Amino acid sequence: MRNIKLTLMYDGTFYHGWQRQKNVVTVQQKVEEGLGTIFNENRVIVHGCSRTDAGVHAREYVCSFNTEAKIPAEKIPFALNTCLPSDIRAYKAEDVPEDFHAQYRAKSKIYSYTVLNAPHGDAFLRNRVWHYPRKIDMEKVRYAAAFLEGKHDFRTFMALDASQTIFEKTMYSLSAEKDGDIITFKLHADGYLYNMVRIICGTLVFMGSGVLNHLDMPQVLASLDRRRAGITAPPQGLVLEKVFY
Repeated sequence: MRNIKLTLMYDGTFYHGWQRQKNVVTVQQKVEEGLGTIFNENRVIVHGCSRTDAGVHAREYVCSFNTEAKIPAEKIPFALNTCLPSDIRAYKAEDVPEDFHAQYRAKSKIYSYTVLNAPHGDAFLRNRVWHYPRKIDMEKVRYAAAFLEGKHDFRTFMALDASQTIFEKTMYSLSAEKDGDIITFKLHADGYLYNMVRIICGTLVFMGSGVLNHLDMPQVLASLDRRRAGITAPPQGLVLEKVFY
């Protein structure tokens, strides 16, 4: 039995997230069906590095699976892409030790989040950005963001219905850059609570636009109270950029 590490990219617009679910189309479902076809196996179980929500995208999504198939690893992406829809692409595969697991071996992940800060939306970017028309002060955003770097209990930025029990994460870096009307957040952490990135970005946008006071970020973080933070930013601006092992 071989253990294969597979790297994908996907546009999550038309999928109900990564994880296979009943009665909805997911990325995992499409990948497992494609692998089953090329390996002539009834069901290939694929373990993903993360659960992404409906509408969220990935540039470097890592998953792993076991197979007895003899096809060389480097040829798997070519074969698999013939069975995948065009908004999911495999671009790397390699044999890895049997104890490798895409989720449990991950050390950290980088996410990006994109905001279109302009009076009007963009027809071509609508599935890639959060259109937010109110003016955003980047100095306020950066001031607030600095308090989130380091090791913290991030419960303030976790969805209320989450089932996680370990709340302390280390944010290695959190940057916010503006180029024209496009604001890009980049977050690198050793782990994330449910909806953490989207809630952080929603909070920073609200602080930058004056809906929330940016000076309050230390108290907001320390409160461990989801109600003190901003909204959960829409999913379409979020991209899983890279996974480190």
